[in-house]
Amino acid sequence: MTYLGIDIGGTKCAVSIGTDDGQIVEKVKFPSETERGKEAALCRILEETGKMLARYPNVQAVGVSCGGPLDSRKGLILSPPNLPGWDEVPIVRMLEERFSLPAFLQNDADACAIAEWKFGAGKGCENLVFLTFGTGFGAGLILNGQLYAGGCNMAGEIGHIRLKEGGHVGYGKAGSFEGYCSGGGIRQYGLGTAEELGKKAAAGDPEAIGIFAEVGRNLGKGLAILTDLLNPDAIIIGSIYVRQQKLLEPELLRVLEEETLPQSFAHVRVLPAALGESLGDMAAVCTAVYGMSRA
Repeated sequence: MTYLGIDIGGTKCAVSIGTDDGQIVEKVKFPSETERGKEAALCRILEETGKMLARYPNVQAVGVSCGGPLDSRKGLILSPPNLPGWDEVPIVRMLEERFSLPAFLQNDADACAIAEWKFGAGKGCENLVFLTFGTGFGAGLILNGQLYAGGCNMAGEIGHIRLKEGGHVGYGKAGSFEGYCSGGGIRQYGLGTAEELGKKAAAGDPEAIGIFAEVGRNLGKGLAILTDLLNPDAIIIGSIYVRQQKLLEPELLRVLEEETLPQSFAHVRVLPAALGESLGDMAAVCTAVYGMSRA
């Protein structure tokens, strides 16, 4: 069966057609156009969705993956920092009224967790954690074979936990995990973006290599908390970790072993996300698939 996924980001959006066996059939990508305002951006999303549905009339449901905060139960986008002015946008109701199809909404970490669980590195796991480790640092949780969102849909916000007293700022908090384990946190070292720092490290720059080692140590501390608390089968990490695994992994695993209970450390696997460039598209499609399975 076919499903439609909408991946909403601060700079780009994508509308995809995918199947319940993990295939992306067609995709269109376009700028989010946030500078033109919320209404213009939403009109473009609805327009592209309509065009895609006209080509694929047998779509079963629509899934939306978007950065939080949001309320997936009410279908509301709640002022994400990368989408200025998107205050209580009823995206689910808008889609259902416009296209007469069931629609579902998840934050991007939860949506990616579902995708990697169903079709990626977490296939076959009953308990896993997905970490975004991109612009921000958040977790999607699959516990006992189902998505865990928490009492008010805020579970998994490990980026907000304080790592140090003061220091880099992330998620509005100095010293937070997001302040050290994210693209924004890495920029605060003053040597450029994570991509630029990776190029310097690949060229042998000792300062760049040292920064990635420190990021790996901090990441290991975050993973130790998750491992002791949740005892997952796997922790799957996206974005920066996928690209810089060789630089981050040694210190990450050393700290994780030091900080974690031996039984839990021996059980958990730390893996890069497996879906690559299709992860965001599959995350949105999987939001629809998972939503229909729970409806």
